[in-house]
Amino acid sequence: MKILLIQTAFIGDVILATSLIESIYKKYPSAQIDFLLRKGNENLLQEHPLLNEVLIWDKKNKYKSLFELIKKVRKSSYDAVLNLQRFGTTGLLTAFSNSKVKSGFKKNPFSWAFTHKYEHIITTDLFSPHEVERNSEVLESIGINEVARPKLYPSQSDKDKIKEFIQNDFICIAPTSVWFTKQFPLHKWIDFIEKLLLNSENNKILPQNFTIHLLGAPSDAENCQKIIDTIETKLKESNQNNLKFKVEFKIENLAGKLSLMQSAALMEHSKLVLANDSAPLHLASSVNAPVCAVFCSTVSAFGFTPLSDKSFIVETQKELDCRPCGLHGFKNCPKGHFECAESIKTEQILEVVKSIL
Repeated sequence: MKILLIQTAFIGDVILATSLIESIYKKYPSAQIDFLLRKGNENLLQEHPLLNEVLIWDKKNKYKSLFELIKKVRKSSYDAVLNLQRFGTTGLLTAFSNSKVKSGFKKNPFSWAFTHKYEHIITTDLFSPHEVERNSEVLESIGINEVARPKLYPSQSDKDKIKEFIQNDFICIAPTSVWFTKQFPLHKWIDFIEKLLLNSENNKILPQNFTIHLLGAPSDAENCQKIIDTIETKLKESNQNNLKFKVEFKIENLAGKLSLMQSAALMEHSKLVLANDSAPLHLASSVNAPVCAVFCSTVSAFGFTPLSDKSFIVETQKELDCRPCGLHGFKNCPKGHFECAESIKTEQILEVVKSIL
């Protein structure tokens, strides 16, 4: 059986889609599985041991790349094309795929040409399904009814790259997000780290020689450095006031220094990964690392929560009529107060850290 999976959205969406690779392999271990994604995300799957080929759609050369892919897909004669994307371009490709099974979501403008169509509904209902469960609906078209956990496979070179960073116990923090309203504020991360490190009878948490790794893209390096610089300033002030930090520690800015798969390899050894409602939380889940997700403007009911065996969610305890304000977040708080984030107590995150360490 030859199967093509399509997910041309963002990093987190591709990671969640790997759940289907696991389910297909379990049911059909001899199947040839290919995966189509957008240019820029290919490093996530290029060395995936269960995939035959990774197809790349170059969105900058949108239609030229699309028509080349349509030719390639038609020539490949897939038995099934499973489309997780809900936009017209991938719907067109699915419709013209020449596949016996064309499976996707009703929201796709070309779903009229699919052989199997499924609902994809995101709500704020408390017991709404996870995105992995919604995606797995399309597997029914090829006789699969089980839901697997997303999984990534860091290569040996990825593991070799991070060896120098795993000599001591550590946690990872991915403090940034593309969307302002999905990002726990930097001053809140700083307050959390300060409380974690201060020599207080109430916060004897960390072992000696502990490291905090700050993770992110190259564009996140500046904000990560701001966190480190502020903490170092506070450390000097505390020493001047005869206060002491509890442990020998270091904070390391790895933003832009590790690839996504190298970050995943690092997370696999982490005592805990702290992240916003963004791709790093799914990266942590993909290697079953303990993970705590901080939800600001979005809510867990949307179905993008962590899936690791040890998963935690921190969010405001206040009832806010404006939350959630949207599925993807905004560049600024629509109300101007950002209370969904500002009202989260850093002690809530500390309690998670205590329970893990």
